[in-house]
Amino acid sequence: MVAKTSKDARPDARKSSVTRNTNETQISAKINLDGCGRVQSATALGFFDHMIEQFAHHSLMDIELVAKGDLHIDSHHLVEDCGWALGAAVLEALGTKRGITRYGAALLPMDEALSQVAVDISGRPHLIWRVDLPNTTLGALGGAMDTEVFQEFFQAFSQGAELTLHIENCYGTNTHHIIESIFKALARALKQAVAIDARLMDKIPSTKGSIGKPLS
Repeated sequence: MVAKTSKDARPDARKSSVTRNTNETQISAKINLDGCGRVQSATALGFFDHMIEQFAHHSLMDIELVAKGDLHIDSHHLVEDCGWALGAAVLEALGTKRGITRYGAALLPMDEALSQVAVDISGRPHLIWRVDLPNTTLGALGGAMDTEVFQEFFQAFSQGAELTLHIENCYGTNTHHIIESIFKALARALKQAVAIDARLMDKIPSTKGSIGKPLS
């Protein structure tokens, strides 16, 4: 497995790119935390691309995601590794984390579904997943997905970004709506958490004086 990250040369730019190449997947992810919601997602999984589009649009992050993998087996490896790559790109783009708000939360409705997400950019990867999905599969023919892979996506995302992530679906009957409400809620919560608080200036938002491993 080869994973590479690169940070924009400008000290004020919160951008990064990550590549992950294994025997199972080949992934390139780019993030601009201070973008305007531009997105290019090419994973060969239509519904998953749609979720990445929602995530970018509602977080106002610019995202480029290109992924190939062993879809002849199933979507598990590809979706999980995309989660890690996107999370790692967010972590790299955050840099020292100085001045960030750190916490974010969103309660988001989509038709009959209501989901809530809370985020702490803590340096301590952890996922709480309280979601029951009515259907085990969704997506068009040729791009159908097992819905259980979305828990793996968010688990990998929390690990890659080194954040604490609590996800709960309060209620809902349509699997598409439930999953989409979660992605949109994560987008809104993370938008808050990565935002710069002018009152913090260049301070680390922790009484410890550091979050996660210090950058070399």
